[in-house]
Amino acid sequence: MLVFSNEKLVFLSVPKTGTTAYEAALAPRAAIVVRQPPELKHAPVFRYNRFFRPAIEKFMGEGFDVLAVMRDPLDWLGSWYRYRQRPGQEQARNSTHGISFDAFVTEYMKGKRAAFAQVGSQTKFLEPQNNGTAVTHLFRYEDQDGLRRFLESRLGIEIETRRMNASPDMALTLSADVEARYRRKFAVEYQLYDGIGADGAFVPLANGVLPPHH
Repeated sequence: MLVFSNEKLVFLSVPKTGTTAYEAALAPRAAIVVRQPPELKHAPVFRYNRFFRPAIEKFMGEGFDVLAVMRDPLDWLGSWYRYRQRPGQEQARNSTHGISFDAFVTEYMKGKRAAFAQVGSQTKFLEPQNNGTAVTHLFRYEDQDGLRRFLESRLGIEIETRRMNASPDMALTLSADVEARYRRKFAVEYQLYDGIGADGAFVPLANGVLPPHH
């Protein structure tokens, strides 16, 4: 998570959306950089609202915009799957070695998931809070040019990033049946993702609140 005090901007770090590269590039420019532990580095909206926002508003003032990145839902799961296949993780509790992508997505759709499929939810991460705290600028992961233009304009600098913390490259296949089931069960993920427009604008879901994650 990055906080830019003069520009009134908070950049939340949704896991597996390339934000580590921006953190490395923009850390010298930020007033606050949260790198560890992962629970704080990747603080979702509800945790930002509870722990960070009060201090930021007390010492830096109100009126901060909140920026985040969202990835295509199945591509996001694919990144997690590949990340947990990296060398040296074969014996890890959450390793996906020896598990097909079909099995990974199927397990993710269960109410109680095995450790290897416990990766959270982008919509839950981005869920607005009852006091109005919410993401104000949301970019698709696939729109790196748009995200960079926004940051360069807002911060008044040129930005160069390099690939970091990337998942291993590998081809993934998903059966049509599993994909159809996933898209039905997690339609809200696509509703939010498809509502993202140009320059980080997005259409809030019905009544402005994301439904509870199941």
